Amino acid sequence: MLARLWRHSITTRASVGRVFPASTLAAIEAAIVASERRHAAEIRFVLEPALSWREICDGLAPRTRAVQLFAELGVWDTAANNGVLIHVLYADHAIEIVADRGFETVAPAHWREICATAEAEFRVGRFEAGSLALIERVGALAAERFPGTGGGDELPNAPLWR
Repeated sequence: MLARLWRHSITTRASVGRVFPASTLAAIEAAIVASERRHAAEIRFVLEPALSWREICDGLAPRTRAVQLFAELGVWDTAANNGVLIHVLYADHAIEIVADRGFETVAPAHWREICATAEAEFRVGRFEAGSLALIERVGALAAERFPGTGGGDELPNAPLWR
């Protein structure tokens, strides 16, 4: 726990901003817009540099935090139950995907494999490439499950900093 607390205490918005500059955030937003033109699902990308010391001391896991944000941001509240949250918790080097009921037949191992691909890119410093790969893979899966064009943007496309 002490190592995790230390990692989270030294991870700042500025340090994460160096690896996720404005150009990368713009590319993520553009990729979400392009992806959502190919399917009727909704993708939300959240970048969280670190958790608070209280959350760390309480043992808040990256998956639990992603589920909290899924609810808090209303990703579960899309008309067709087809929202997908991509959550990057930078200090933990963790990527989580939480999907609504419309994706219930997708095996958890498949979501984990999508995350692992992006995590491999992140490990070698390719944060933009990893993020875009995440969106591409989630979008391809969404196109299989929810073909057609989106009926409207129910969720913001811009990445959210938490």
